[in-house]
Amino acid sequence: MARYLVTGANGGMGRAICRALTDRGDEVVGIDLKAPEEATPWTVIPADLCDSASLAAAFDAIAAGGRLDGVIHAAGLYDLGSLVEMGEAEFLRIFNVNLFGAYRVNRLALPFFAPGARIVLITSELAPLDPLPFTGIYAITKTALDAYADALRMELQLLGYPVVTIRPGAVDTGMLPASTAALERFCASTGLYGVNAARFREIVDRVEAKKVPPERLARVVTRALTVRRPKLVYALNRNPLLRLLDLLPRRLQLAVIRRILKKPNKNGENKR
Repeated sequence: MARYLVTGANGGMGRAICRALTDRGDEVVGIDLKAPEEATPWTVIPADLCDSASLAAAFDAIAAGGRLDGVIHAAGLYDLGSLVEMGEAEFLRIFNVNLFGAYRVNRLALPFFAPGARIVLITSELAPLDPLPFTGIYAITKTALDAYADALRMELQLLGYPVVTIRPGAVDTGMLPASTAALERFCASTGLYGVNAARFREIVDRVEAKKVPPERLARVVTRALTVRRPKLVYALNRNPLLRLLDLLPRRLQLAVIRRILKKPNKNGENKR
């Protein structure tokens, strides 16, 4: 029986991963801000990824259970907005969870690793792509997490610990309704951008239209943890429209987005 640590254990991805691993007979310890509302066959320790003292206390409890065979980073925040209108606290908070939280957990977890233990970092299909407008803060943090995974992999190979990156597209979790709400707030509140909100919503809806259940992601995570030689990067449910847009030269990408999102003037032409 293996023993794994899962961050974001109460979220849609985290719960599916915890369930898949416990169904295999593995022991799972989760970290989340709060304890789950209902009993689960895995343990969830309340801890704040943004608070080093909170995490250190959680690891005192984790250490009492023995060695770890892997860490799966499913915790993450989604936000949407204008980079020049976003407040500093909001900007830093998403970095604190999406990037620095993984760094903090890995530092604390490493001393408890069993030989060959693995780290799985869930980034995003957006990580290797040019970001869409107003999704920049999320894309920046996931791209940074992707680069962190590459750097960590280069170092931990010397210690015998594989690092695996998973880049999922849209997954059917609570994050999708949150993205819709964030989009509506942005379109209603921006003071700088005359955004064609209906067309912007259409882009987001198309990106999120083909979503997969979190159980499918959990199967990829399980494979990454258990196969003899895991891939360095697993892709899941990549959006063909995003891939096609990314193939265009960057100036053409800018022109396409400008054409789509600029509000038309009185003559029906897009404003410059």
